[in-house]
Amino acid sequence: MFFFIGGVQPKTIELDNKPRMCPSCGLYKAKLKRVDNYISAFFIPVMPVKKGDPFLLCESCGTASRESGNKGPPFDHDKKPDHCPGCGGLIDKGFSYCPFCGRRM
Repeated sequence: MFFFIGGVQPKTIELDNKPRMCPSCGLYKAKLKRVDNYISAFFIPVMPVKKGDPFLLCESCGTASRESGNKGPPFDHDKKPDHCPGCGGLIDKGFSYCPFCGRRM
């Protein structure tokens, strides 16, 4: 008998290594990141499926903002997602723990 485990999983990618100023705390700790979705086999990302929108995530205060540095949600959708301060994954505001890294919200 053979089992195959596969699916689609998010992966946070750091786009730029240069720290930028966080619009919330004012420290140069914000990094440009993007959450992409990958097809995975046995929990290993194999092929990219969808690229996300770039956003700034501050490593100091955990604030996510638009790439331009303006405060506010990084995406303008009807259901505004929230970002995990640990991994930057998109999560619903009602979650108590991040489903990607397990950090308490």
